[in-house]
Amino acid sequence: MNIDVKLPAALASECGGNRHLDVDVPDGATLGDVLDLVTAAHPRLGRRLRDEAGRLRRYVNIYVGDEESRRLQGLDTPVKGHDIQILPSIAGG
Repeated sequence: MNIDVKLPAALASECGGNRHLDVDVPDGATLGDVLDLVTAAHPRLGRRLRDEAGRLRRYVNIYVGDEESRRLQGLDTPVKGHDIQILPSIAGG
C-alpha cells in the first residue's frame, strides 16, 4: 500500500526539496513504520521528526488522515491507507 507523506516547505529541504514522499508500506503498518521508512531514505528529515529515543519531537505535529497522531495512538497509530501530513508547530511572541 502506498502512503503519501506531505511535507511543509520548511522540511522539504531535508529530502531534496520534495513536498510529497510516496512511501510503500505493508498492510497493518503504523505511523512509526512509515517514519522508519522515511528516516531510512532521508536521515536528516528523520532527525527533525524524532528525538534520540525515537519519540516524536514536541514541535512536530503529524496528522494521519484528519486526526493529529497524539490524539490517536501516537507512533502506534495504524495508517490504513490514510495520507500523512507533517506540520511543525508555529510559535510567536
